[in-house]
Amino acid sequence: MIHSMIRLFFLFAFCLKAFVSYSQTYPAQNISMLSHIDPQSTVGIGGDGRKYSGCWGWHQSAKGKEYGMVGTSAGTYFIDLTVPTNPIICDYVSGKSGCTWREMKTYRNYCYIVSDDSSPNRFQIVDLQYLPDSVHVVHDGTTYFERGHTIWIDKDKMYIGSETKLGGEYNSMTVYSLATPTNPVFLRSLVSDASFITTVHDMYVNNDTVFASCGFQGLYIYKYNATNSFTPLGSFTNYHSASSYNHSSFITKDKKHLVFADEVPSSLPLRVLDVQDISNPIQTCTANPHPETTPHNPYVIESQWAVVSCYMDGLVVYDLSNPNNIAVAGYFDTHPQAGFNVNNYTGGPYRGNWGAYPYLPSGIVLALDMQNGAFVLDVSQIYTLSPIGVKEVKTVSPFFNIYPSPANDKLNIMSNFQTETQFTMYNILGETVLNNTYKSFGNQSIDVSSFANGTYIVTLKTTERSVTKKIIITN
Repeated sequence: MIHSMIRLFFLFAFCLKAFVSYSQTYPAQNISMLSHIDPQSTVGIGGDGRKYSGCWGWHQSAKGKEYGMVGTSAGTYFIDLTVPTNPIICDYVSGKSGCTWREMKTYRNYCYIVSDDSSPNRFQIVDLQYLPDSVHVVHDGTTYFERGHTIWIDKDKMYIGSETKLGGEYNSMTVYSLATPTNPVFLRSLVSDASFITTVHDMYVNNDTVFASCGFQGLYIYKYNATNSFTPLGSFTNYHSASSYNHSSFITKDKKHLVFADEVPSSLPLRVLDVQDISNPIQTCTANPHPETTPHNPYVIESQWAVVSCYMDGLVVYDLSNPNNIAVAGYFDTHPQAGFNVNNYTGGPYRGNWGAYPYLPSGIVLALDMQNGAFVLDVSQIYTLSPIGVKEVKTVSPFFNIYPSPANDKLNIMSNFQTETQFTMYNILGETVLNNTYKSFGNQSIDVSSFANGTYIVTLKTTERSVTKKIIITN
């Protein structure tokens, strides 16, 4: 039976079709927008204009359809993305109004939705099999638990991070069996085996190996055993300071490297760990597209690409082929009203792109911005999918960003040039003022404090390609 609030929802004609927007200009490199949808009204949203949070995707193989689930401050939209230039709202399930957090994952033809906002709240299970016609709510209550900050599903097990049951009982992380998808069965709480872990903000689970992001306690790795118990495998805790809040992670397909983000304090870099010896993770590098960017959620494609939601600076795709020096391959700024593109992070760092879903068979990426809505993105300039779903690496067009301009002491330059690169800087008369050769350019900081005021041309050149940009220096 369709949830009563869904039926009310259909009284509004605008819910039957997406509002697709192309009028706004969004800064981007190697990623293009196919469509944009912003269906959530302003009712019950946060004071900072926060309307959206988590998102996920689902492939309906029997009908050859692709869908996006979009969490909002009031509920969840189910959107047909099969024609990515024309997204269509199929249905909506209401939840607690005024929410900051709403996350969802899928198993078989079911979507499991959690929220960690204050009581009263509820856990929802939604049957997707009737799409694109509608969805059916099969559970909407507190029988299993009331609140969960995050959710992950590995095989037939559902993991809930920072779970709170009706009545206030709190568990850092719990595991449920989905052997019967409409009736989860509680299996184990992490507190039974690791009582010192006070919170699990998020967890990435791969074949029963749990990478638990434990906030200020750091990263802990556990094996969930067939005996329904947790065994510690390793940890990574003293990498920065006790003030770093380990937020979320994702492992490469070859299981050699883990990419993770810290959320607090703002502007901490994305980190890459070598986890081949899982008992002793070793950091290989850090990266941030801009000094003030705050990476939020990473997603890894095969073992080569990290698709990273970066709050005010949008979606950033990193090339992981050199895990000792990962490079930006492209970006799409879902939040042009603030951030690096306008050199102004007004409103606080925790606004903008919350999450993404890059795993639909077509290869499109769904990116969700808290204030601006859902973006359907084309990343085929970076990578694409073959008909059997194997990722094919494409030749990425040169990525080159230089900031700030005007500059008065340093120029920060980031690029995806990982081969020998010639860096040349000319004044307006065409005279060479700086000329260096780097074995692997990557990201650089150039001291320009002694340069005369004026306009300059900067060129990066390899044996295969060359890019040029204009900058201004005002000392």
